Amino acid sequence: MSSSPAVTPFTEFSRNQWSALAEATPLPLTDADLRRLSSLGDPIGLDEVDAIYRPLSALLQLYVAAKRDLNERSRHFLGRGGRPTPFVIAVAGSVAVGKSTTARLLREMMARWPATPRVELVTTDGFLLPNAELERRELMHRKGFPESYDRRALLRFMSDVKSGRPVVSAPVYSHVVYDIVPGQEQTIESPDVLIVEGLNVLQPARATQQGTFHLAVSDFFDFSIYVDARPEHIENWYIERFLALRTTAFSRRDSYFRNYAHLSDEEAVQHAQRIWRTINLPNLVQNVAPTRGRANLILSKGADHSIQRLLLRKP
Repeated sequence: MSSSPAVTPFTEFSRNQWSALAEATPLPLTDADLRRLSSLGDPIGLDEVDAIYRPLSALLQLYVAAKRDLNERSRHFLGRGGRPTPFVIAVAGSVAVGKSTTARLLREMMARWPATPRVELVTTDGFLLPNAELERRELMHRKGFPESYDRRALLRFMSDVKSGRPVVSAPVYSHVVYDIVPGQEQTIESPDVLIVEGLNVLQPARATQQGTFHLAVSDFFDFSIYVDARPEHIENWYIERFLALRTTAFSRRDSYFRNYAHLSDEEAVQHAQRIWRTINLPNLVQNVAPTRGRANLILSKGADHSIQRLLLRKP
Protein backbone atom coordinates (compact mmCIF):
# COMPACT_ATOMS: atom_id res chain seq x y z
CA MET A 1 0.00 0.00 0.00
CA SER A 2 1.45 3.34 -1.04
CA SER A 3 1.94 5.98 1.61
CA SER A 4 -0.08 9.19 1.48
CA PRO A 5 1.73 12.33 0.36
CA ALA A 6 2.90 14.56 3.17
CA VAL A 7 0.48 17.34 4.08
CA THR A 8 2.21 20.72 4.38
CA PRO A 9 1.04 24.34 4.61
CA PHE A 10 3.63 25.28 1.95
CA THR A 11 3.77 24.95 -1.83
CA GLU A 12 7.30 24.05 -2.91
CA PHE A 13 8.99 25.51 -6.01
CA SER A 14 12.33 24.49 -7.43
CA ARG A 15 14.55 27.26 -8.74
CA ASN A 16 13.58 26.42 -12.33
CA GLN A 17 9.86 26.33 -11.54
CA TRP A 18 10.02 29.70 -9.84
CA SER A 19 12.19 31.39 -12.46
CA ALA A 20 9.73 30.29 -15.16
CA LEU A 21 7.24 32.70 -13.58
CA ALA A 22 9.42 35.58 -14.76
CA GLU A 23 8.23 34.97 -18.32
CA ALA A 24 4.71 35.98 -17.28
CA THR A 25 5.89 38.90 -15.17
CA PRO A 26 5.54 42.42 -16.53
CA LEU A 27 8.10 45.18 -16.06
CA PRO A 28 11.28 43.42 -17.17
CA LEU A 29 14.53 44.90 -15.93
CA THR A 30 15.69 47.98 -17.81
CA ASP A 31 19.27 49.17 -18.32
CA ALA A 32 18.72 51.79 -15.62
CA ASP A 33 17.48 49.11 -13.22
CA LEU A 34 20.53 46.97 -13.89
CA ARG A 35 22.90 49.87 -13.22
CA ARG A 36 21.12 50.74 -9.97
CA LEU A 37 21.07 47.15 -8.76
CA SER A 38 24.72 46.66 -9.68
CA SER A 39 25.66 49.72 -7.65
CA LEU A 40 24.42 48.03 -4.47
CA GLY A 41 27.69 46.09 -4.32
CA ASP A 42 26.03 42.92 -3.06
CA PRO A 43 27.32 39.42 -3.92
CA ILE A 44 24.46 38.51 -6.23
CA GLY A 45 24.24 38.11 -9.99
CA LEU A 46 21.72 39.89 -12.15
CA ASP A 47 20.46 36.51 -13.35
CA GLU A 48 19.46 35.81 -9.74
CA VAL A 49 17.63 39.13 -9.60
CA ASP A 50 15.73 38.35 -12.77
CA ALA A 51 14.97 34.70 -11.93
CA ILE A 52 14.02 35.10 -8.26
CA TYR A 53 13.25 38.70 -7.36
CA ARG A 54 11.33 39.78 -10.44
CA PRO A 55 8.63 37.10 -9.92
CA LEU A 56 8.72 37.75 -6.17
CA SER A 57 8.11 41.46 -6.61
CA ALA A 58 5.16 40.69 -8.88
CA LEU A 59 3.69 38.24 -6.38
CA LEU A 60 4.04 40.79 -3.59
CA GLN A 61 2.16 43.31 -5.72
CA LEU A 62 -0.79 40.91 -5.72
CA TYR A 63 -0.68 40.76 -1.92
CA VAL A 64 -0.45 44.56 -1.68
CA ALA A 65 -3.39 45.05 -4.06
CA ALA A 66 -5.51 42.48 -2.22
CA LYS A 67 -4.79 44.07 1.16
CA ARG A 68 -5.63 47.55 -0.18
CA ASP A 69 -8.91 46.30 -1.64
CA LEU A 70 -9.87 44.60 1.62
CA ASN A 71 -9.02 47.71 3.64
CA GLU A 72 -11.00 49.96 1.31
CA ARG A 73 -14.05 47.68 1.37
CA SER A 74 -13.84 47.41 5.16
CA ARG A 75 -13.67 51.18 5.62
CA HIS A 76 -16.64 51.63 3.28
CA PHE A 77 -18.66 48.95 5.10
CA LEU A 78 -17.84 50.40 8.53
CA GLY A 79 -18.38 53.97 7.41
CA ARG A 80 -14.92 54.99 8.51
CA GLY A 81 -12.35 57.05 6.65
CA GLY A 82 -8.66 57.38 7.29
CA ARG A 83 -5.43 57.09 5.37
CA PRO A 84 -4.23 53.67 4.16
CA THR A 85 -1.45 52.14 6.22
CA PRO A 86 1.79 50.75 4.75
CA PHE A 87 2.01 47.13 3.66
CA VAL A 88 4.73 45.71 5.93
CA ILE A 89 7.11 42.97 4.78
CA ALA A 90 9.46 41.22 7.21
CA VAL A 91 12.79 39.70 6.16
CA ALA A 92 14.35 37.37 8.74
CA GLY A 93 17.31 34.99 8.89
CA SER A 94 20.72 34.39 10.38
CA VAL A 95 23.70 36.71 10.54
CA ALA A 96 25.58 36.47 7.20
CA VAL A 97 22.81 34.56 5.40
CA GLY A 98 22.13 37.50 3.06
CA LYS A 99 18.86 38.85 4.46
CA SER A 100 20.12 42.44 4.08
CA THR A 101 20.73 41.79 0.38
CA THR A 102 17.24 40.33 0.02
CA ALA A 103 15.70 43.34 1.78
CA ARG A 104 17.60 45.87 -0.37
CA LEU A 105 16.74 44.03 -3.58
CA LEU A 106 13.06 43.92 -2.66
CA ARG A 107 13.10 47.65 -1.98
CA GLU A 108 14.62 48.33 -5.39
CA MET A 109 12.36 45.94 -7.27
CA MET A 110 9.08 46.90 -5.61
CA ALA A 111 9.70 50.62 -6.06
CA ARG A 112 9.67 50.05 -9.84
CA TRP A 113 5.97 49.21 -9.76
CA PRO A 114 3.51 52.10 -10.31
CA ALA A 115 1.33 51.01 -7.36
CA THR A 116 4.20 51.12 -4.83
CA PRO A 117 6.59 53.95 -5.73
CA ARG A 118 7.43 54.68 -2.07
CA VAL A 119 9.23 51.74 -0.48
CA GLU A 120 11.23 52.16 2.72
CA LEU A 121 13.59 49.79 4.54
CA VAL A 122 14.26 49.69 8.28
CA THR A 123 16.59 47.27 10.06
CA THR A 124 15.97 46.24 13.64
CA ASP A 125 19.67 46.85 14.39
CA GLY A 126 18.61 50.40 15.21
CA PHE A 127 16.56 49.03 18.10
CA LEU A 128 19.46 47.25 19.77
CA LEU A 129 20.17 48.57 23.22
CA PRO A 130 23.20 50.91 23.28
CA ASN A 131 26.49 49.24 24.18
CA ALA A 132 26.62 51.05 27.52
CA GLU A 133 23.27 49.55 28.48
CA LEU A 134 24.26 46.10 27.21
CA GLU A 135 27.40 46.28 29.33
CA ARG A 136 25.39 47.38 32.36
CA ARG A 137 23.12 44.36 31.89
CA GLU A 138 26.11 42.08 31.10
CA LEU A 139 24.66 41.29 27.66
CA MET A 140 27.46 42.33 25.28
CA HIS A 141 28.24 38.66 24.64
CA ARG A 142 24.59 38.17 23.65
CA LYS A 143 24.23 41.08 21.24
CA GLY A 144 21.65 40.09 18.63
CA PHE A 145 19.79 37.77 21.01
CA PRO A 146 16.16 38.80 21.70
CA GLU A 147 16.98 40.27 25.11
CA SER A 148 19.52 42.71 23.59
CA TYR A 149 16.82 44.78 21.84
CA ASP A 150 14.70 47.66 23.08
CA ARG A 151 11.53 45.70 22.51
CA ARG A 152 9.20 48.45 23.71
CA ALA A 153 10.70 50.99 21.31
CA LEU A 154 10.42 48.57 18.38
CA LEU A 155 6.81 47.73 19.22
CA ARG A 156 6.00 51.43 19.58
CA PHE A 157 7.57 52.10 16.15
CA MET A 158 5.58 49.30 14.50
CA SER A 159 2.38 50.42 16.21
CA ASP A 160 2.87 53.96 14.93
CA VAL A 161 3.46 52.64 11.40
CA LYS A 162 0.33 50.51 11.43
CA SER A 163 -1.71 53.28 13.07
CA GLY A 164 -1.17 55.37 9.96
CA ARG A 165 1.03 58.06 11.49
CA PRO A 166 2.29 60.15 8.54
CA VAL A 167 5.83 60.47 9.95
CA VAL A 168 7.65 57.97 12.17
CA SER A 169 11.32 57.66 13.05
CA ALA A 170 13.73 54.88 13.97
CA PRO A 171 17.16 54.98 15.64
CA VAL A 172 20.26 54.54 13.48
CA TYR A 173 22.86 51.84 14.08
CA SER A 174 26.45 51.90 12.81
CA HIS A 175 28.14 48.60 12.02
CA VAL A 176 31.46 50.45 12.01
CA VAL A 177 31.28 51.74 15.58
CA TYR A 178 29.10 48.75 16.54
CA ASP A 179 26.62 50.92 18.41
CA ILE A 180 23.58 53.18 18.16
CA VAL A 181 24.47 56.60 16.71
CA PRO A 182 23.38 59.23 19.27
CA GLY A 183 21.10 61.92 17.88
CA GLN A 184 20.58 60.28 14.47
CA GLU A 185 17.21 59.02 13.26
CA GLN A 186 15.80 57.51 10.10
CA THR A 187 12.59 59.26 9.12
CA ILE A 188 9.81 57.28 7.44
CA GLU A 189 7.05 59.28 5.74
CA SER A 190 3.89 57.43 4.64
CA PRO A 191 5.47 54.70 2.50
CA ASP A 192 3.39 52.38 0.35
CA VAL A 193 5.53 49.48 1.55
CA LEU A 194 7.78 49.19 4.58
CA ILE A 195 10.37 46.39 4.70
CA VAL A 196 11.57 45.43 8.20
CA GLU A 197 14.76 43.36 8.25
CA GLY A 198 16.16 41.64 11.32
CA LEU A 199 17.29 38.48 13.06
CA ASN A 200 14.40 37.89 15.42
CA VAL A 201 11.47 39.68 13.79
CA LEU A 202 9.38 36.50 13.40
CA GLN A 203 9.44 35.49 17.04
CA PRO A 204 5.99 34.82 18.52
CA ALA A 205 4.51 36.69 21.43
CA ARG A 206 5.86 35.85 24.88
CA ALA A 207 3.58 34.53 27.61
CA THR A 208 3.26 36.48 30.85
CA GLN A 209 3.15 34.99 34.34
CA GLN A 210 -0.62 35.54 34.28
CA GLY A 211 -1.01 33.33 31.20
CA THR A 212 -1.70 36.18 28.78
CA PHE A 213 0.54 37.11 25.85
CA HIS A 214 2.55 40.19 25.04
CA LEU A 215 2.19 41.88 21.66
CA ALA A 216 4.80 40.64 19.17
CA VAL A 217 6.56 42.56 16.39
CA SER A 218 5.37 39.86 13.99
CA ASP A 219 1.75 40.83 14.73
CA PHE A 220 2.25 43.90 12.51
CA PHE A 221 3.49 42.10 9.38
CA ASP A 222 1.44 41.58 6.23
CA PHE A 223 3.96 39.23 4.62
CA SER A 224 7.14 37.61 5.92
CA ILE A 225 10.22 36.06 4.31
CA TYR A 226 12.82 33.80 5.92
CA VAL A 227 16.19 33.50 4.20
CA ASP A 228 17.47 30.00 4.90
CA ALA A 229 20.70 28.04 4.41
CA ARG A 230 22.62 25.21 6.02
CA PRO A 231 24.52 26.41 9.13
CA GLU A 232 27.86 25.21 7.74
CA HIS A 233 27.35 27.33 4.61
CA ILE A 234 26.45 30.38 6.69
CA GLU A 235 29.56 29.88 8.81
CA ASN A 236 31.70 29.89 5.65
CA TRP A 237 30.02 33.09 4.44
CA TYR A 238 30.53 34.71 7.85
CA ILE A 239 34.25 33.88 7.78
CA GLU A 240 34.60 35.16 4.19
CA ARG A 241 32.91 38.42 5.19
CA PHE A 242 35.10 38.76 8.27
CA LEU A 243 38.25 38.34 6.14
CA ALA A 244 37.04 40.94 3.64
CA LEU A 245 36.18 43.48 6.35
CA ARG A 246 39.80 43.63 7.51
CA THR A 247 40.65 45.93 4.59
CA THR A 248 37.39 47.90 4.64
CA ALA A 249 35.29 48.66 7.74
CA PHE A 250 37.75 47.17 10.24
CA SER A 251 40.57 49.38 8.97
CA ARG A 252 38.76 52.62 9.84
CA ARG A 253 40.10 54.50 12.86
CA ASP A 254 36.61 54.74 14.37
CA SER A 255 35.88 51.03 13.89
CA TYR A 256 34.97 49.01 16.96
CA PHE A 257 36.84 46.09 15.37
CA ARG A 258 39.98 47.99 14.33
CA ASN A 259 42.17 45.58 16.33
CA TYR A 260 41.16 42.86 13.86
CA ALA A 261 42.40 44.79 10.80
CA HIS A 262 45.98 43.50 11.00
CA LEU A 263 45.28 39.87 11.81
CA SER A 264 46.82 37.24 9.57
CA ASP A 265 44.46 35.05 7.55
CA GLU A 266 44.86 32.21 10.03
CA GLU A 267 44.25 34.46 13.03
CA ALA A 268 41.24 36.08 11.36
CA VAL A 269 39.67 32.70 10.59
CA GLN A 270 40.16 31.58 14.19
CA HIS A 271 38.57 34.77 15.55
CA ALA A 272 35.66 34.56 13.11
CA GLN A 273 35.03 30.90 13.97
CA ARG A 274 35.07 31.68 17.67
CA ILE A 275 32.54 34.53 17.28
CA TRP A 276 30.32 32.42 15.04
CA ARG A 277 30.35 29.34 17.25
CA THR A 278 29.94 31.10 20.60
CA ILE A 279 27.45 33.84 19.65
CA ASN A 280 25.89 33.69 16.19
CA LEU A 281 25.36 29.93 15.88
CA PRO A 282 23.73 29.57 19.33
CA ASN A 283 21.44 32.52 18.51
CA LEU A 284 20.55 30.90 15.18
CA VAL A 285 19.78 27.54 16.76
CA GLN A 286 17.95 28.84 19.82
CA ASN A 287 16.07 31.87 18.49
CA VAL A 288 16.23 32.49 14.75
CA ALA A 289 15.83 29.09 13.05
CA PRO A 290 12.80 28.08 15.16
CA THR A 291 10.84 30.97 13.55
CA ARG A 292 11.43 29.63 10.02
CA GLY A 293 8.05 27.91 9.83
CA ARG A 294 6.21 31.13 10.72
CA ALA A 295 7.21 32.80 7.45
CA ASN A 296 4.96 33.20 4.41
CA LEU A 297 7.90 32.48 2.14
CA ILE A 298 11.14 30.57 2.77
CA LEU A 299 14.07 31.20 0.41
CA SER A 300 16.52 28.31 0.68
CA LYS A 301 20.06 28.98 -0.52
CA GLY A 302 22.77 26.66 -1.76
CA ALA A 303 26.47 26.83 -0.97
CA ASP A 304 27.03 29.42 -3.74
CA HIS A 305 24.47 31.88 -2.25
CA SER A 306 21.95 31.20 -5.04
CA ILE A 307 18.36 30.39 -4.11
CA GLN A 308 17.61 26.78 -4.99
CA ARG A 309 14.21 26.16 -3.43
CA LEU A 310 11.24 28.28 -2.36
CA LEU A 311 8.44 27.35 0.03
CA LEU A 312 5.35 29.57 -0.26
CA ARG A 313 2.63 29.31 2.36
CA LYS A 314 -0.64 28.26 0.81
CA PRO A 315 -3.39 30.95 0.69
